[in-house]
Amino acid sequence: MSTVVIQNPILNSPFVEPERHFHFDDDGITNEIIEGRRVSSYFVPIAQSKKRGGKQQLAFDTEWTQDRIEENRLVNLIRGRVNLWRQGGYVGVTPTTSRLLQHWANPDRENKLFFCQIEALETAIYITEVARKFGDAWIENELVSANDSSNPGLPRIALKTATGSGKTVVMAMLIAWQALNKFANKQDNRFSDTFLVVAPGITIRDRLRVLLPNDPQNYYRQLDLLEGHQLEQLQQANIVIKNFHAFQLREKTKATKLTKDILGNGQQGVFTESPDEMVRRVCRELGTKKNIVVLNDEAHHCYRRKPDGEEVKLVAEERVEAKQREEEARIWISGIEAVKAKIGVKAIYDLSATPFFLRGSGYSEGTLFPWVASDFSLIDAIESGIVKVPRVPVEDDSMTGESPTYRDLWGRIRDDLPKKGRKTDSVEGREPNLPMALEGALQSLYSNYKQSYERWAEQEQDRERAGGSTPPVFIVVCNNTNVSKMVLDFIAGWEKQVGEETIVQAGKLPIFANDDGAGKWRHRPNTILVDSQQLESGDAMSDEFKAIAGREIDEFKAEYRQRFPGRDSEDLTDEDLLREVMNTVGKPGRLGEHVRCVVSVSMLTEGWDANTVTHILGIR
Repeated sequence: MSTVVIQNPILNSPFVEPERHFHFDDDGITNEIIEGRRVSSYFVPIAQSKKRGGKQQLAFDTEWTQDRIEENRLVNLIRGRVNLWRQGGYVGVTPTTSRLLQHWANPDRENKLFFCQIEALETAIYITEVARKFGDAWIENELVSANDSSNPGLPRIALKTATGSGKTVVMAMLIAWQALNKFANKQDNRFSDTFLVVAPGITIRDRLRVLLPNDPQNYYRQLDLLEGHQLEQLQQANIVIKNFHAFQLREKTKATKLTKDILGNGQQGVFTESPDEMVRRVCRELGTKKNIVVLNDEAHHCYRRKPDGEEVKLVAEERVEAKQREEEARIWISGIEAVKAKIGVKAIYDLSATPFFLRGSGYSEGTLFPWVASDFSLIDAIESGIVKVPRVPVEDDSMTGESPTYRDLWGRIRDDLPKKGRKTDSVEGREPNLPMALEGALQSLYSNYKQSYERWAEQEQDRERAGGSTPPVFIVVCNNTNVSKMVLDFIAGWEKQVGEETIVQAGKLPIFANDDGAGKWRHRPNTILVDSQQLESGDAMSDEFKAIAGREIDEFKAEYRQRFPGRDSEDLTDEDLLREVMNTVGKPGRLGEHVRCVVSVSMLTEGWDANTVTHILGIR
């Protein structure tokens, strides 16, 4: 087993189809460069257990072996047909589509689009407008068959686009293509001017406002996706953006369980919405429009568990997480099924960097959604210079037996951490006593962060050169509230009762400390604690979480009143405030300006600026 270090992994231009790629052999990636584009395939990476030394390196450090690789047959077949069609000059499309493709693919554009963005649209267009004309009806038939096995009756097409490659731009292009064609020919039932965009949480939902033509920052104007008259036309489109939690059936009337049992007489819909009522609520802004197009952002969260599927052995907390993921996926897909039943769905476009079935879904973990039609993988994006190159941490010289301690950190510390369900007062007011391996991991990652932060601080002194850039952000993801509280106290400081006086003890990681060095709290915290799941769902935060994050929330409310004298911070919920802080971490003049570290309960998933987050430690 060899470790390959590639000093410069960029082989291709981001604006044309990849022409070269690094070869994989039985041991993983090599330095050998192969002419031509990489065949679409997927495989499961397995982390090495091997001590490494030296400085931080650009590296692909894997045990990806040939027997773990499976070719994406359908993707490669479709890709070949789309390539021929592209080379032939995009024949067989509507005049509207032709103009859009010429505009997007124009090599003289000032705002050039990535090849992967254009290819995703080409694939959707070819399947919708061209395939049947050139004897490729089999593509639609295969997609129907794939959906029938997993999503009966739902016309899903997945476009796999690497993280950081501009998935939201692809969504804007899909909307423009569909809507402008519908405006050009109202009778053409291949198209729609009505869209439901579904996001995995509120953070992403808010950021997807750039898909609204009337938004000041809309991508159609900002990225020159449309010409002036086309943008005016697009204003007529109906676009609604929701997070999938809106699909959850809500209570129509508050009542006790006893009242529900007596008056409800065991019938559904008396106190809870019916699916039709839910659809009316979610799609109210669409009016009487029928046969809409659905765009699923981060669509790997949307699936139905396979009946009689594969059962995997999960430990207690993994079992709880798997059940929660399954319930969220059920709500999402059931919501779309209800929309289709009520008002009709013409097409569903799934956008995701990872359209794979998750563990506990009944499918083998990592199985590609069979309705994926195009693929631009992370390694393709790296070789094209689109996304940042992952750096492998190499300061792990702490060994346990034959393996580096931090390679399998969770397995070494899980039994020494406070369990979920115990009240937070079990860790309140005590000196945080982290497992030695966890403390070492935090210190090791922090020392590397400190170097990045100091480089940023030096540049920031020259405002003209730095341009007011945001600082690097450090994220710690914890598995439960008790662990997050203990980690927060270690990083940022904690309160110690000395007689009748409360003294703030200094945090162990100075850049992230929330104490002022004189036994008091800073007015502007450097570290915040968030419950990602509760914030993203829009649900009210638990009393337990508010108790441990209350001081930070109060500080931000005070800062809000100071910054916006005419506004009443009490009109904002705690969730609104923390969400605003999260969305503006490190941004000058915004509420999250001073935040350098985020301690999260539950996974901080999609929606983060990948160019800002530089260090992540998972305690789960």
